[in-house]
Amino acid sequence: MKIVAIIQARMGSTRLPGKALIKIADKTVLEHVIRRVQACRLVNEVVVATTVSKGDLPIIKLCAEQGISVYCGSEDDVLDRYYQAAKLFKAKTVIRITADCPLMDPQVIETVLRKHIKDRADYTSNTINETFPDGEDVEVFSAAALEKAWIEAKLSSEREHVTAYIRKNPAFFKLAGVEYKTNLKEKRWTLDNQEDLEFVGKIYSALYQKNNLFSMDDILEYLAKYPELEQINSHITRNEGYQKSLREDKIVKERK
Repeated sequence: MKIVAIIQARMGSTRLPGKALIKIADKTVLEHVIRRVQACRLVNEVVVATTVSKGDLPIIKLCAEQGISVYCGSEDDVLDRYYQAAKLFKAKTVIRITADCPLMDPQVIETVLRKHIKDRADYTSNTINETFPDGEDVEVFSAAALEKAWIEAKLSSEREHVTAYIRKNPAFFKLAGVEYKTNLKEKRWTLDNQEDLEFVGKIYSALYQKNNLFSMDDILEYLAKYPELEQINSHITRNEGYQKSLREDKIVKERK
């Protein structure tokens, strides 16, 4: 069973342009995410899925320099991008990570993956019931589930957001969830705005030199000492992008 982690990355963010290649500490955001995903012992291969846009050539260049496999696909149909990448790299199980999660804990990835394998699920995530900080999001799904979604999903929100169709159809897919011991859903550790960058930068400044793969527990311990840091970006709504997609939804792919 080949397990492939596919990291979704592009330069064209509207709120924080070029965020994937912004430098934090001694590396770009994307490099930090790649290293953290690679640290998950069960992952067989890490692939970056970017787009065919000329604007994303710097991502391709970085991957080439780092020896990381890359796939270039559709800008808007991210579901197709994932499907084609998974097919190209012969994945049986796919881990979906986004490049705006430079605080991702490798142990969280492993926990979700082990749950997926144990339950023999089609789809497993720690976001079904959100209890982890935003930025620790992990989705694991079978290649077969991805293919079915690729064939059946017809709404723009289902094509732009890779797993939306799977999550909306529990009658067709076996779903499994992972929850944290306490509810931390209000914590924002993702990277989508300038305020997020300021917050993440402060976490890296405090923890990176001691351990460049510092954990979720390390962050929680630090924030317990300096809770005021969480006010930097706490006003930003979680899942803004998906909510916008739902408001603008339309049929983009007719079923045959």
